Amino acid sequence: MKKHILCLGDSNTHGYCADPADCADHGIRFNEDERWTCRLQAALGSDYLVTEEGLSGRTTVFVDPIHESMDALSVAYSLLKSHEVIDLLIIMLGTNDVKERFNANAACIGAGMERLILKAKSVDCWGTKAPNILVVAPPRIGDGFHDAVMGEGCVEKSKGVAEQFRIVAERQNVHFLNAADCEFNQVDFMHLTRKGHAQLADLLAKEVPTLL
Repeated sequence: MKKHILCLGDSNTHGYCADPADCADHGIRFNEDERWTCRLQAALGSDYLVTEEGLSGRTTVFVDPIHESMDALSVAYSLLKSHEVIDLLIIMLGTNDVKERFNANAACIGAGMERLILKAKSVDCWGTKAPNILVVAPPRIGDGFHDAVMGEGCVEKSKGVAEQFRIVAERQNVHFLNAADCEFNQVDFMHLTRKGHAQLADLLAKEVPTLL
């Protein structure tokens, strides 16, 4: 059986494109030649299966009062079981956790990631192997960001998320990757560009084989 990598994330895992001019199809979602998940699959080759689980707006644990089923925690059991056997779980979340309506600082967001990690470890989806998790900290939201629905304070809170995730990953003995240098766009300041997707895929293509 192929080594199965499940990618659990938000719009940056789904492949949302904030600038249609940056997408080959000029749409709102990067295509299969552009998304980091698909590029990772191509780079790793036929011995691996990379599965996308990206949902725009997804949080770690914070229940969204506007959109239902956005927190990864509440769907973690069914989601992970539906994709077993999992050899590596990549979690890239945190951007949506900074929304004003969740009233969570970077430390609280880190605590949310830790709770999600503990949940993922507890689910019987790993076959005969121990849980294997890689936490990817997304780039921080850019300084030009403003969105009335996401609210105030997002930029400041996002600056501290990567360090909190690093601390949590070390405490939980899971892998950690900081995607800070992957390019975010200058349109909404919180989504990867086509180049950013390629950069992230390249980083992961080097890292993932060492984790399996």
